[in-house]
Amino acid sequence: MKVKLASSYGFCFGVKRAIKIAEGYENSATMGPLIHNKNEIDRLQNDYNVGLYRELNEVKPKDTIIIRTHGIPKNDLKDLRQKDAKVINATCPFVTTPQQIVKKMSEEKYSILIFGDEEHPEVKGVKSYGKDLEDVHVVLEPKDLQDISFKYDKIATVAQTTKKKEVYLQIVNELILKNKEVRVFNTICDATFENQDAARDLSKEVDIMVVIGGKNSSNTKQLHSICLENCVDSYLIENSTELDKEWFKDKKLCGITAGASTPDWIIQQVVDEVEKY
Repeated sequence: MKVKLASSYGFCFGVKRAIKIAEGYENSATMGPLIHNKNEIDRLQNDYNVGLYRELNEVKPKDTIIIRTHGIPKNDLKDLRQKDAKVINATCPFVTTPQQIVKKMSEEKYSILIFGDEEHPEVKGVKSYGKDLEDVHVVLEPKDLQDISFKYDKIATVAQTTKKKEVYLQIVNELILKNKEVRVFNTICDATFENQDAARDLSKEVDIMVVIGGKNSSNTKQLHSICLENCVDSYLIENSTELDKEWFKDKKLCGITAGASTPDWIIQQVVDEVEKY
């Protein structure tokens, strides 16, 4: 089996930065999963004794706590500091930006619209920076705008960093048609664009696509969705153990891409396994 890797894939800047931070603090713990990749989290636990806290009440005084790349709600960060814990902020700078935009715009009496998944930790964190939480609204697609009543006639909008720019443009167009003033902030990460464009191009020329990444990772699921548009035989896996030899029957060229939280060592394991078929 021949393998071709996408021209852009894998760890983004924010994830590389967070991993490096975590490796520098042995015997610490992260507040929530540092990134959306269980295999890499297990490696940090085994090699650096970096634990994982899921609830604030697990934190003890003097603990060293690393804030996940997706960030955490503003009040959780405040509570952590009151617990006398040492807080190391590994929030991706591209996530910090929409947090600060929401804070500033809501203070200037703009209604806030966030394009993203309301249950995603990044969106929960960004939303928490609004001054009036009842006037911070989250939509996943344009039709969701029908159910929203804005407090002000001025709207400011940001996007989850891993969302599709095409859908964001549709939402922005709807807002502009119906509101007096709309401030649009493009907070979708460039690395997301590059990985998505590369996956789209590669999926048009191969017989089968393998997308490697966490099943709960938003950007990895986006990559898989994009690949399916051009290659019906596209599969999402977390590591090489999930490969099925039957997928590759009568196939000649396999394209491989990976989400922003997928480490190189996992990608290489998948490449090595696929090349055996």
